[in-house]
Amino acid sequence: MLRPHWPRRVFAQLLLAQTVVTVGVTAVTAGLFLAPVSRELDREAMQRALAIAQVTATDPEVADAAAARDSGTAQGLAERVRRSTGAEFVVITDTAGIRLSHTDPARIGLRVSTDPEPALRGESVTAIQEGTLGRTARGKVPLRLADGRIVGEVSVGLSDDSIRGRLLSMAGGILLCAGAGLAAGLAATLVLARRLKRRTHNIAVADIAALLIEREAMLHGIREGMVALDAAGRIRLANDEALRLLALPADCAGRTVDQVLPPGRLADVLTGRIDGADLPAVRDDRVLVVNRTSPADGGAVITLRDRTELESLVRELDHTRGLTEALRAQDHEHANRMHTLLGLLELGRHEQAAAFISEQSGSHAALAARIGEQVRDPHVAALLAGKAAVAAERGIRLTVTPDSHLPDAAVDARALVTVVGNLVDNALDAAPGGAVEVRLRPVGATLLAEVADSGPGVPPELRERIFEEGWTSKDAPAHRPRGLGLAMVRRLVERSGGRLAVGAGPLGGARFTVELPEALHPLETA
Repeated sequence: MLRPHWPRRVFAQLLLAQTVVTVGVTAVTAGLFLAPVSRELDREAMQRALAIAQVTATDPEVADAAAARDSGTAQGLAERVRRSTGAEFVVITDTAGIRLSHTDPARIGLRVSTDPEPALRGESVTAIQEGTLGRTARGKVPLRLADGRIVGEVSVGLSDDSIRGRLLSMAGGILLCAGAGLAAGLAATLVLARRLKRRTHNIAVADIAALLIEREAMLHGIREGMVALDAAGRIRLANDEALRLLALPADCAGRTVDQVLPPGRLADVLTGRIDGADLPAVRDDRVLVVNRTSPADGGAVITLRDRTELESLVRELDHTRGLTEALRAQDHEHANRMHTLLGLLELGRHEQAAAFISEQSGSHAALAARIGEQVRDPHVAALLAGKAAVAAERGIRLTVTPDSHLPDAAVDARALVTVVGNLVDNALDAAPGGAVEVRLRPVGATLLAEVADSGPGVPPELRERIFEEGWTSKDAPAHRPRGLGLAMVRRLVERSGGRLAVGAGPLGGARFTVELPEALHPLETA
């Protein structure tokens, strides 16, 4: 036995399903329409039978024949009424329900097949009942004499065949309308199926499921963040990496970018308010590279690459390059010093030579020792010592104020290095050949950090803009973008609930002030 084969293609399944649904709906609609028509025809037939019975009961001869139990007279009167009205039967009974007339004379003298009691109590009755002549619409009324005394009943029945004939005559038109609706529905289903066939490229349902599974695996398996937006700018999907990089809530789908991200460059890049390729942006302490593509449907697909570690490596490379240049300069300077020492020795000025050696060997060591005494945290102390060496080779005097003190009690040394390092780098770039001053002070568990320079300062109208991601007043090097350092500092400070401000400093340039609450362990700073 062959089993029915369900089509694999999407359009074929839709066509078959819609055809079945259309046929079913049309059949149900036609049935629901015919049912009340059938009930209405039955009601009309019962009312007509009742009217015939009522008219018959008004004839005094019929009442007299019933009172006298004269079946001959009653039969003649009943048959005359039946033939003139086209009724199936007209039955006259006495008060015991015994027939005095019937279309079948053999049934005269027998009790009626249906209950005569309601009519004999004086009630008028209508019903669809099954009797000796089959299913009929009946009307029953009491038969009264002139004095009102009930002497029997008159029962009139109309054939069910006549009712069904009227219903069938009306059903033709109803079914014709239903057929027209069915044809229109099937035509619309065919058009829709053909359009779906073009849009789905005649793909099978199983292939759609496989593509969906593969897409989910790809989206959540790749190590790049991916966010899809619809035409209204709402998030349609975001893979696991995007949720992690952007710190998005798990229920971000259906919400706009501005609803799930704080105002700033990152939100502007994701929404397309800032356009471009490989745009850098900062989320908390992460540096992201964002690309945005707009497909034909009006939405957008956004890819995110985490460049935090790469950015750290680039900064370390910059520092290493700076140290290399400093060592090269020191080597050159060392040669000059050795030549000077050799000249002093050849001239016999041994005391001056010894003093020269002591002065040159102790200057850098003294600076590093002084920084180590004031800054006990090894990470920040090493950072400042390295920055001081780089500053010296660039002709910049970097000092740590005498009242500075930082205990070895940092909660997050990496964050401190990021904040202080970016501020010092910014100051060194702003004050070539000048001076930079660093001040670190603990207040309980809070760290206060100030970095001042002798540069041109920051105009009041730019004191908010310099913290925007991607904004810089300097030319960007080829290997990395600028405008991320101060933005990253601001993110770190805001995340810790701290404060960051810029104003005029004691050296004539800018002074950056940072307040980091809960940056130090309170017990170790007591």
